[in-house]
Amino acid sequence: MFSMSKIRLLPDHVSNQIAAGEVVERPASVAKELVENAIDARATRIVIDVESGGRRLLKVSDDGEGMVRDDALLAFERHATSKISTAEDLNSIATLGFRGEALAAIASVARVELVSKTEDATAATRIVIEGGRMRDVKDAAHPRGTTISARDLFFNVPARRKFLRSEATETFHLTNLVTHYALAHPEIAFSLTNSGREVLRVASAKDLRERAYQIFGSEFLDNLLEVSGGQKHVALVSGYVSAPRDRRTSRDAQYLFVNGRFVRDQLIGRALSEGYRSILPHGVYPAALLFIDTPLEEVDVNVHPAKTEVRFRRVAAVADAVREAVRTALASAGYMRSDLTEPSTGPHDQHAVHDSVGALSTVATEHSPVSTPINGAEDVVEHRAPTAPAKQSRIEFASPPSQDVEFGAQQRRESDLGVLKSDTPRDPDAVLRQALSANQDSVESPSEINNTVSRADLLTGETASAPQRNAKSISLPPLASAGRFAREVGIEELSSNIRPLGQLDGSFIIATDDEGLLLIDQHVAHERILFDKYRALESSRQAESQNLLIPETFDLTPAQAAAFAFVVPELESFGFELMRLSGRTVAIKATPADLPASEARNMLAEILETVDAEKKGSAREALRDHIAASLACHAAIKVNISLSREKMRWLIDRLLETSSPTTCPHGRPVILRLATRDILKGFHRI
Repeated sequence: MFSMSKIRLLPDHVSNQIAAGEVVERPASVAKELVENAIDARATRIVIDVESGGRRLLKVSDDGEGMVRDDALLAFERHATSKISTAEDLNSIATLGFRGEALAAIASVARVELVSKTEDATAATRIVIEGGRMRDVKDAAHPRGTTISARDLFFNVPARRKFLRSEATETFHLTNLVTHYALAHPEIAFSLTNSGREVLRVASAKDLRERAYQIFGSEFLDNLLEVSGGQKHVALVSGYVSAPRDRRTSRDAQYLFVNGRFVRDQLIGRALSEGYRSILPHGVYPAALLFIDTPLEEVDVNVHPAKTEVRFRRVAAVADAVREAVRTALASAGYMRSDLTEPSTGPHDQHAVHDSVGALSTVATEHSPVSTPINGAEDVVEHRAPTAPAKQSRIEFASPPSQDVEFGAQQRRESDLGVLKSDTPRDPDAVLRQALSANQDSVESPSEINNTVSRADLLTGETASAPQRNAKSISLPPLASAGRFAREVGIEELSSNIRPLGQLDGSFIIATDDEGLLLIDQHVAHERILFDKYRALESSRQAESQNLLIPETFDLTPAQAAAFAFVVPELESFGFELMRLSGRTVAIKATPADLPASEARNMLAEILETVDAEKKGSAREALRDHIAASLACHAAIKVNISLSREKMRWLIDRLLETSSPTTCPHGRPVILRLATRDILKGFHRI
C-alpha cells in the first residue's frame, strides 16, 4: 500500500499572499515600498494620493527613471530586482529596495495599475494586475517616471482586511511614513493628499534644517541642537536632537535613519536616551532627527521582512558613537559641562560633594515638613497650615551682618574648613553642619527677620507690622510682566561671582552676577548637587547608612515583587538595607544617611513601580542613574523653607561644582536669568 505525499509546492498566488503577510501590514506598508522604489529611481518629486486612509486607493507618482515594457512586466515576478545580481552584493546594499518581493506581494492582495515611461521611450507602458493575475498590458500616455495605483487593499483576503484600523489611524501611519522619508531626502519634493485634502506638501529643500522647518515649523526648530560626531570607519552621526526642555512621553518624535533608510532600532533609541542620562528622567524622551552613516559592510539590512530593522557588526561602537555625539551636542549648548561628560569620581570631587546634605538636611528636618511627591516625584512640596487668609509672594532679604559678626563667622568657617582639609576621622558632614549652624545663629538676627517684607510693601514703601498690613487695602494698577525676558542660563554664562540677595516665597534664591539678576530654584539645585554626589560615590561604594530603630515593613504588589530582586543590589549600593520577609513583605532596616526615614517607603515604591520591562532590559548604569535621581529628589531641601545667607552661598558654590549646574537630573532648568539689558528694556530705558 502506497502512502500519499504530504509535501507540495504552493501555487504562485498563494506564496505571494504569504509574502504579502510579511511585507504588507497596512496601507503605510504599501506606501513604504513604493516610495522607496521611487527614491531608488532618482525621483526629484514624489506624490502620494490616498482615499479612505489607503484602503480604497493608494497611488504613488514619481518623475524618476521609469521602466521599459520588459522591465515593467518582469518587476511583478517574485525576486526580480535591478538592485543586486550576486550574493556578494548583499554585503554592501546601498539601495532602499533589493529583494524584488514588494510589487509581487502588493499585486497579490490588491488591484494594481502601473504606468511607467523612460526618457527616450515613445510611449508609456500600462499594466493592470488584480489579485496576482495579469489583466491588461498596453501603451499609455505618461510623462517620464512611474505611477503605481493600489486599489481595494486586501479585497481578496477578508481576514486581513478586517484587521485594518480606522481611516484616521491608517492616515496617521501614512503621514508618519512620508514624514520620515521627507526628512531623509530634503532634496526631493513630497506631497500627500487624503481624499482630496492635502495632508503634507514640501518643496525641495537645501538641507535637513530647512526641511524640518517645512514640516514642523519654527517652534520645533528653535528647540533643536545640532549633532555631529562619530568615526568614519564605524559610524558618522549627524542631525538634530531637542533641548531638554522639549520633552515627549513617547518616542514618536524620534526619526532615525541608517544610511538613509528609515529604521526602528532599539539600539539607537537606547543610545540616544543614554546621551540624555542625568538630564531627562525615565519615561521622558527627546525629539531627534538622527542620521547614522556606516560603511555598507558594517550593517546588515536584510534582517526584517519590511526592512525596518538593521543589524550592526559592531554594536557597542555604534551605540558609543551615538551617545557621545548627543552628549557633545548637549555640552556645546550648555546643558552639561563640555569637559565632564561623565561625573568625575576622583578623590577631590568626591570630597567636594561628600558634604552636600549636611549643610541643608538640618534645615529640612528642623521644620518637620510633611512631603508628598508631585509629577512623578520630581517636585516635593511642604504642606503647612495657612497663617493668613490669602498667600502673598514674599521676598526675604538677607541683610549683610555687621563687621564683627562677619569676622567671627569667617573665623569659624576657616577653622571648620581647616578640619575638613586635614586628615582627621571626624565626620565632614557633622563639621559642616556645625559651621553653618553657628553661622546661622550669627546671621539670622532679629534685624534680618524684620527684613522679610511682602511684595505689596516693596511697591508702596510700607514697612508696618503684619496686622496693620493685612488690615490695609491696597489697590494697584496692572504691572508690566518681565516674563518674556527671563531665560534659561547656559553653563558658559555662569561665573563664580554670584551673590545671593534673598529668597522669593522661601523657594527661590534671588542672586546677582555681572550680567544681571538670577533666580535659582533651591530644590532642584540641591537635587543636582545630591545626584552628582551619589554618582561620585558609585565607584567607591562607600555610601553611608542610618539604621532605623524599628524596621519599617510594607507589602509589595505583584509587579513590585517581580522588580524587587532586580533592583535590590543597586538600592543597597546607595545605602539601603532591605530584607525580604514571607510572601511579598519587605522590611527596610536602614536608609541612606541623607534620606529622611519618612521618605524611604515612598521612594522605594516609586522606583519599583517604574522598573518596567523596558527598564529591566536596559543597562545597570541607567538604573543606577534613575535611583540616584529619585534619591536626590526625596533627600533634597524642600520648597517653602527659609535659608540663611550663608546657606544660600553654600548652595550656589556647590551647584557651580556639579556636572550640569543649569539642569536638574529630571531635565528642568535650575537657574533663570533676567539680564540687565532686558531690565532696561522693560523700563523702556533703551
